[in-house]
Amino acid sequence: MSEASFVVNATARADQGKGASRRLRRLENLVPAILYGAGKDPIALSLKENEIKKSLENEAFYSHVLTISVDGNEEPAILKDLQRHPSRGDVMHADFLRVDMDKAIHVHVPLHFTNEDACVGVKLGGGKISHQQVEAEVICLPGNLPEFIEVDMTEVEAETI
Repeated sequence: MSEASFVVNATARADQGKGASRRLRRLENLVPAILYGAGKDPIALSLKENEIKKSLENEAFYSHVLTISVDGNEEPAILKDLQRHPSRGDVMHADFLRVDMDKAIHVHVPLHFTNEDACVGVKLGGGKISHQQVEAEVICLPGNLPEFIEVDMTEVEAETI
């Protein structure tokens, strides 16, 4: 678990729907989002496009408990879903799931493969590394959520799954 913490500044929005979301994106450079879960009512949000893009550059943002600051009120949440434009890659919508710090959450955590060049199966066995999975499902308390899981490939032999 890393020491990085992310604060997402958001404002609550009253207008909802396709037209309102388009106006947010086109005229105000904002990204529509929603915060839901933990037995509370969902809140429609708007995020600054440049702030969310900057946060998304850090891989840890996807697998950390974030602090969502909505008009001064802070709530812990995780990024549950992110919709992007198919050709431009722009962020179209974000879904944040509130978390209860005392209840286990189910998330996907990225796998980081190390020592691939020193792998026994590649060096001595003539094999080739092909990653079939790049993330693992984890169920844990939000405070114990790892940033990533490191997989040491040093002792992996050829044709090993």
